[in-house]
Amino acid sequence: MSKSRPWQRKAAGARTEDAADPAAEAAEGTPAATSDEVRPDPAPADGAADRSSTAVEAAAQPAATQAAPAAPAGPAGPAGTIFDDETAGDGSDDDRSTAGAAGDRTPAAGAVRRHRARDWTPFLLVRAAHPRQAVLTAVGITVAAALAGRPSRELALIFATVLVGQCILGWHNDLVDEPVDLAHERTGKPISDGRLDPGTAWFTLCCGVLLVVPLAVSNGVVAGLCYLASVVVGMIGNVVLRRGLLSFVPWAVSFALYPAFLSYGGWGGSAHGPAPEIVMVVLSALLGVGVHVLLALWGLVADNDDGWTYLPLKLGLRMGAGRLLTLSLIYALVVTAALLYAGHEVGLSQ
Repeated sequence: MSKSRPWQRKAAGARTEDAADPAAEAAEGTPAATSDEVRPDPAPADGAADRSSTAVEAAAQPAATQAAPAAPAGPAGPAGTIFDDETAGDGSDDDRSTAGAAGDRTPAAGAVRRHRARDWTPFLLVRAAHPRQAVLTAVGITVAAALAGRPSRELALIFATVLVGQCILGWHNDLVDEPVDLAHERTGKPISDGRLDPGTAWFTLCCGVLLVVPLAVSNGVVAGLCYLASVVVGMIGNVVLRRGLLSFVPWAVSFALYPAFLSYGGWGGSAHGPAPEIVMVVLSALLGVGVHVLLALWGLVADNDDGWTYLPLKLGLRMGAGRLLTLSLIYALVVTAALLYAGHEVGLSQ
């Protein structure tokens, strides 16, 4: 190999500097010149020119890779193509989160129907009326009237009158107890849990009063007044006396008026029967006390926390809730049996 001349060594050094410049530009993220842009060697004399050309090409390859980034992936179409942003959406996190949230907020059709049925205002009004107690009381008094020999049409009138009156007492009780029920988070209380507006309950209660008055008077004026008096006493008991030792008094008075309602009653406003037997009045009052204790058992813990001192709570603290429940059931059964025996022996009326 012949020795390189000075002008060739100078040209090779220049090409080496040019090859370094694309590498520096590639490191800075700027597209570098390709090997075609390097000035050709007019007369390479040895392997120095070949090595410099190879260095230029090696530096240009990563620079070209950085200069042409891969296209962002988008949602695939039916044929495996990529939709653009205008036709398929940008696929951003906001779009995906919105779609997910919309899916989460869409309940099943059955759940929606159950939710709507549960929050239907007539259904909530029935729940707030203490329906079990109302129906049981109406059935009990109607059965007593049937045992006394009252005809079927009068039995239907008695049942309707007592049922409406008991619903009024239930609505009034839940309205009065709304703060207490809310504080103790009691379930099955539509007024305290916000599903039933108190104004709606008050309006329904007033409508019930407008209905129960003519129903009661249809049993006879005196009989109707006796039943209306029992409803008024019950409403007073929802407000006063219920937290103290005399909590049983409104219950005893209300139940004592039931024999008078049946005895004086008949069909039509002009009906007027005889007075009830005293023994039936006394036994009915005693039954009212037993019913009061039984119904109060389920709230003894909350009432004790609120500082109440009424009779069922005193008895529960003294003998225990389980024992009190057993004794109360036995008491109610004994008094009921005594009522049936007295009704059979002496009758309802004098």
